[in-house]
Amino acid sequence: MEPIFQKNFEITDSCVDCFGRLRPSMILIYAQEVAGKHCELLDLSYEKLASHRLFWAVTRHKVQITRLPTLGETIRVETWPMPTTRVAYPRSMVAYDEKGNECFRSISLWVLMDLDTRNMILPGKSGIIVSGTLRGGELPSPTGLIARPLASHMVRRVGYTDLDRNGHMNNTRCLEWIDDLLPSAFHRNHWAKEITVCYLSEAKEMQDLELRWELQEGSVLQVDSRRLGDEQDHRVFTARILYE
Repeated sequence: MEPIFQKNFEITDSCVDCFGRLRPSMILIYAQEVAGKHCELLDLSYEKLASHRLFWAVTRHKVQITRLPTLGETIRVETWPMPTTRVAYPRSMVAYDEKGNECFRSISLWVLMDLDTRNMILPGKSGIIVSGTLRGGELPSPTGLIARPLASHMVRRVGYTDLDRNGHMNNTRCLEWIDDLLPSAFHRNHWAKEITVCYLSEAKEMQDLELRWELQEGSVLQVDSRRLGDEQDHRVFTARILYE
């Protein structure tokens, strides 16, 4: 099977913000879609893994944006699996506009989870083999983000439309929640240049998450999310967004 998968996407009304620019969460949606389509070709689809009581889950995302495409454009997205590590299956993605200029690129770390216990299964014990490719120019694997005191906070409840087929909050919704922390007046004059998101634990329907954030010097937004009513005070996701 070809190690590189590609797919074209038209930037339609549902993909853009109120200024006609691609919503950053759509980058994660494209990454999720092309990874899923490629896994189907590799005989590692959702259904195939579910028959073994496994599912794919993303633990970290790093995105570098050259420019955000706008309404009416068509982009070509390429993806390929990188060599498997001891704990994860890294996957790279890059998107080009119609002139062949790069728009954005990303790296995501995927792990296999047990559908029943929700525990992570290490690659060496899963029996799932993915042949990796290195083309050059791949982003380095994203590191974890350290929790820090942050000035602002709010509570938001996980709803029906936040869920995916695994029954928990979809990773793409985390970035949409993050975008909502800043008003349109800010987004009008700023666009995300670099995004790092770490997904630390599941968030399920009707759970309340406390979001803490702070827009720091240099237009850097730090976000930390914790599950309320949890004695262990689990962090759900954390992020760092650098704006131009």
